[in-house]
Amino acid sequence: RIHFPLFILMSEINISNSIVQEINQPLFNKGANNLFIKRDDLIHPFVSGNKWRKLKYNVEEIQLNQCAGCITFGGAYSNHLLAVASAAQQFNIKSIAYVRGEELNENSNLLLRKCSQLGMELRFISRSSYFEKKQSSTFLYENELKYLVIPEGGANGNGIKGCEEILKETTNDFDVICLSQGTCTTSLGILFSSPITSEIWVFPALKGFDSFNEMKSLSERCGRSEDFQLHQHRIRTLDQFHFGGYAQKDETLMEFIFNFQIQSGIQLDAVYTGKAMYGLLHHLNELQNKRILFIHTGGVNEFNN
Repeated sequence: RIHFPLFILMSEINISNSIVQEINQPLFNKGANNLFIKRDDLIHPFVSGNKWRKLKYNVEEIQLNQCAGCITFGGAYSNHLLAVASAAQQFNIKSIAYVRGEELNENSNLLLRKCSQLGMELRFISRSSYFEKKQSSTFLYENELKYLVIPEGGANGNGIKGCEEILKETTNDFDVICLSQGTCTTSLGILFSSPITSEIWVFPALKGFDSFNEMKSLSERCGRSEDFQLHQHRIRTLDQFHFGGYAQKDETLMEFIFNFQIQSGIQLDAVYTGKAMYGLLHHLNELQNKRILFIHTGGVNEFNN
């Protein structure tokens, strides 16, 4: 198996597409605020948003350790699985995914079918087995071949490191930085790389999610406890915009996403970014004369429905 240096293949996943776009609409500029969006959704059709950020250094580790590929985990509608499958195909590495739900198969939905078409080996297991399996170590061996284990959602030190690069592509002088939250990987990357004067607003997509302690726990597992202690006072969790729970939606949310696209030209998704932007605009009247950055973490593709 030939492993090409990461920089040679970077053109396949175009980071230069991730522009910072100002939204000049009265609805978004209340209180003389200036709202900007980091367009990580433009990076790639499948490995977009925070997905490539979280995979970049995992791909590099696969190559440096001469692994045959990676083993990862996800649910039936996981954009993480789609991103891993696409990145693995482009970088000529094997991908294996344990999928939550033994009743499923590769034709259960369009996303799983696409993962299979991209060459990902899908292994469908029970929810109890899934929980045990995803506690795996950093490397696993199968048939004497070495595989890097990438946690669900890319939640590891490599993922945080990749997400720390998002703000390096901006002026990084924002008063408030807002983003949706799933595994906390992107949240920590933004927290650790932002100025000490910036507030970090996180909008958990899961109902009942203990955001602060989950961020603390992940930082500890990744050896970043001191960084978290230094920056934790800047976190603000707004956890009432989950719309019923993960992947749940209603007419209010869908109407908001539709109207936002009409007014701004930017598409949001109903799992993460749509809910976070709805929450931000709900609290926008609390801010005056602030520079606000919203991180578009992707999640918009034909397989979301």
